[in-house]
Amino acid sequence: MKNIYVGNLPWSANDEELRELFAAFGSVSSARVITDRETGRSRGFGFVEMDDGAEEAIAELNGHELDSRPLRVSEARGRDQQGPRGDDR
Repeated sequence: MKNIYVGNLPWSANDEELRELFAAFGSVSSARVITDRETGRSRGFGFVEMDDGAEEAIAELNGHELDSRPLRVSEARGRDQQGPRGDDR
């Protein structure tokens, strides 16, 4: 199973839209748009877990425009591989 980071999401994106986008490439275990705890609004990124088709999805969807925003798609890195505050994507 691969965990995929999806950045630069439009503010209107939701979990189901993210799932449908990646389902074209394989089996999606979970899809989640990260939201602000206080306001409930999207933070503009999310994560998708896929059993198969992850490499193809990453290659095809990185730079793909969703609501005029080019997505940034890559394999997610664990917290121990990030810089301070996770800023080094």
